[in-house]
Amino acid sequence: MKKLMLATAATALMAGGAFAEDAKIGIILGFTGPLESITPAMAASAELAIKEVNDSGKFMDGGTVSAVRADSTCIDAAAATAAAERLITAEGINAIMGADCSGVTGSILQNVARPNGIGIISPSATSPGLSNAEDDGLFFRTSPSDARAGEVIAEVLGERGVKSVAITYTNNDYGKGLSDSIAAAFTAAGGTVTANTAHEDGKADYSAEVATLAAAGGEVLVVAGYVDQGGKGVIQASLDTGAFDTFYLPDGMYGESLIAAIGDGLNGSYGHIPGTDSEGAATFVEMGKAAGFDPTSSFTGESYDAAALMMLAMQAAKSTNSKDWSAKVMDIANAPGEKIYPGELGKALDLVAAGTDIDYVGATAVEFVGNGESAGNYRVYTVTDGKFVTDGFR
Repeated sequence: MKKLMLATAATALMAGGAFAEDAKIGIILGFTGPLESITPAMAASAELAIKEVNDSGKFMDGGTVSAVRADSTCIDAAAATAAAERLITAEGINAIMGADCSGVTGSILQNVARPNGIGIISPSATSPGLSNAEDDGLFFRTSPSDARAGEVIAEVLGERGVKSVAITYTNNDYGKGLSDSIAAAFTAAGGTVTANTAHEDGKADYSAEVATLAAAGGEVLVVAGYVDQGGKGVIQASLDTGAFDTFYLPDGMYGESLIAAIGDGLNGSYGHIPGTDSEGAATFVEMGKAAGFDPTSSFTGESYDAAALMMLAMQAAKSTNSKDWSAKVMDIANAPGEKIYPGELGKALDLVAAGTDIDYVGATAVEFVGNGESAGNYRVYTVTDGKFVTDGFR
């Protein structure tokens, strides 16, 4: 009798065509290294999307999604590659949310993801070099390329009447790509770049680098570095010597830890991070605060969106296989379709399962261009009385 009941149940499942399928997402971020103060909120944002999907009970006919964290270190390509390999071989992940920094992201893409056919959506790897990387259709990013960031920086500097800048950049793919973009855009707009020099992370003293920059001159020092590493050191040395007192701070330099470390000397400096004033952004902030993390930190909305897009693409593909779901990402992210915002992932799963087109707007007003990256929205801010104060969006 027991065997008959089991057989009947199995037949019913087959007749309904419903088979729950689980998924596992690897979250690879620099939990140690020069961005370690901002990555916990990024991971929490991705995990918030995963929890939302699991709570809905609507993923892949009742399947569940789990997250496994791994440390990219941000700067050690060998360590990041090994971490990604472990996630694939030991954990059996179906997707990678990450990595964070451009160099390690490129290494994971070429050395791990492509050979193993694993899809990646990075929330923060912004190097222009990744735009044309060979990726077999597996790589996307919810943050805009630094080619666009350079244009925004040139616009902001011009609007503030700045005619000359010096640039210092962290000596890696991210820093070099961003500094080149800034220099090209600012020069094209009629500005003068007095110096464009690299700095190494991990040094105790940046007085020599600052002396070189000071000798070149410039009204503002653009610091294309990392908030917990060399960029912070260059700013402190500049203030200590009086070389510069106003700094432009791109996305890698945005973090409360910088204000805590530098203090009043940062007041009056300004910069940008990816961001939007859309309806979805406001909803995400509320959700993040309720979940107990800082949703205004760098790349949090982009992390939520990266994880959400993966899961919705799996639903659309009816498969957790990366080669299947990655082919659905552009359709899910872009118009036409019913707009989907944070907190609506359960609704989105229902629509996708029913074959209805959706346009995932998410926390960052995502719209992918042809090479699988966000077209780009930015929040411009000024440090005022020890706080990052929003000036506007573009």
